[in-house]
Amino acid sequence: MFNWYVINTYSGHEKKVEANLHQRFKSAPEDVRYAFREVIVPTEMVTETDKDGKKFQKEQRKLPGYLLVHMNMDNKNARLLVRDTPGITNFVGPLGEPVPLSRAEVAKLVATPASSDQVTTTAAATEEKVAPTVLFELGEIVKVMSGPLSDFDGEITEINVEQQKLKVLVSIFERQVPVELPYDQVQKI
Repeated sequence: MFNWYVINTYSGHEKKVEANLHQRFKSAPEDVRYAFREVIVPTEMVTETDKDGKKFQKEQRKLPGYLLVHMNMDNKNARLLVRDTPGITNFVGPLGEPVPLSRAEVAKLVATPASSDQVTTTAAATEEKVAPTVLFELGEIVKVMSGPLSDFDGEITEINVEQQKLKVLVSIFERQVPVELPYDQVQKI
């Protein structure tokens, strides 16, 4: 049965490993070739701002160090071919045993509708990040969700909509410290 699985690779070598896997499956025996459908590196397009304030598009990996492979795990030779590919450390799962992803997980990683049976690498896989719909207000109390100050609460003192950042006063050792945080690192309380 065909399912999507996650493969751990050397960080920064995802594209190279993807091309290598495609080549290895093309030159494999027929039974192994038919056990394989697709390998993708989940990416997205993000808008960044350079030091001069100019915005530009940049492709960014959603899961650095990981690939997704759509294959039939019942074929032991195909499984070995993947494991023995240079740059791959192992499948993600307990003790390296592959665990299939759910359709919802695959749809989220590849940014395609969950109703489709086959996930393909189309423009939807590299969709631009949409600005969060959460609007913040000055004086509002928020909780820091990630980073070194996670679980700290603070008051919003400044909002930068263009860069999608907030300046938050966080109390550290009974002192108010201003911290600049992106929208996705804070949550309304």
